[in-house]
Amino acid sequence: MKSSSWMTAVGVVGALCLATTALAQNPENVQRSESMAADVTATATVVKVDQKTREVTLKDKEGRTFSFVAGEKVKNLPQVKPGDLVTATYREGLVYEVKKGGTAGSSTSTTMAGARPGSMPAGVISERTTVTVKIIAIDPKVPSVTFTGPAGNTYTMKVKDPAKLQGVAVGDTVDVTYVEAYAIKVERAPKK
Repeated sequence: MKSSSWMTAVGVVGALCLATTALAQNPENVQRSESMAADVTATATVVKVDQKTREVTLKDKEGRTFSFVAGEKVKNLPQVKPGDLVTATYREGLVYEVKKGGTAGSSTSTTMAGARPGSMPAGVISERTTVTVKIIAIDPKVPSVTFTGPAGNTYTMKVKDPAKLQGVAVGDTVDVTYVEAYAIKVERAPKK
């Protein structure tokens, strides 16, 4: 896993697990997991397509143009015509769960899918990374919590509200799953 992903995961894990763990006086309502997601979508209009060089020129809503070369994996480029709309969506999501016991570890998987031959071009690629970090120390005086990750790295972070440490114990693990997905589709421009 990339170092920046590890640091992001540890920072998010620490913040989330400590910020959402309920107080000990109400242990039956302890929130042990949460998920969140955010999307960014952009649409542009096809200005030009050179089928020989595979260069595609797009124009966004602000009037800016940009070009790129569609790789050989874009099987349905012949269907793309000037005026078509290209919509790209980026989604990232995070799910975490606090567990009793366990060991640190990580795994990553990548999934890809494309449009059927003869269809308008479309595709999705997503990467899912799960990191499990283990709580190795809690200092209620600072207050802070220390995690260790899959490679043995440790990270200590301060906790704003010491009451949030109640219900969290040394030895607990936190599974963090981070998903990034990119989707792109080409559609015919609406008839006017």
